[in-house]
Amino acid sequence: MAKYMILIYGDAQQWDAMTDEQWKAHDAAHVAFVAEAGAQIIGGQQLEPAPTATSLRSDALGKLDTTDGPFLETKEALGGYYLLEAADLDEVLSLAALLPEVHASHSGVEIRPVVDQA
Repeated sequence: MAKYMILIYGDAQQWDAMTDEQWKAHDAAHVAFVAEAGAQIIGGQQLEPAPTATSLRSDALGKLDTTDGPFLETKEALGGYYLLEAADLDEVLSLAALLPEVHASHSGVEIRPVVDQA
């Protein structure tokens, strides 16, 4: 089985503007995804909002520099992830299609295979 990371992106302003009913439907869709994926999920979490991030880089001389917030300024920010084991990308695509972020106009998901170091 291969491993795949599903990265969930969205517009934090849109998430903040969601009503209680919208959040209930959103959460119910994640519950349905987790139920369908079952033991294939080997990790995953919702992340704190992007402004709480700290970025670390070094310059050409190797001096470390930390900055508040994500490295890139973008409207869509990383909001969470799932790590799955699946037979192939098609299986992950069918599961990821259950995520509410795929169906909202202000969000989406990115799927990446995990490099097998073995």
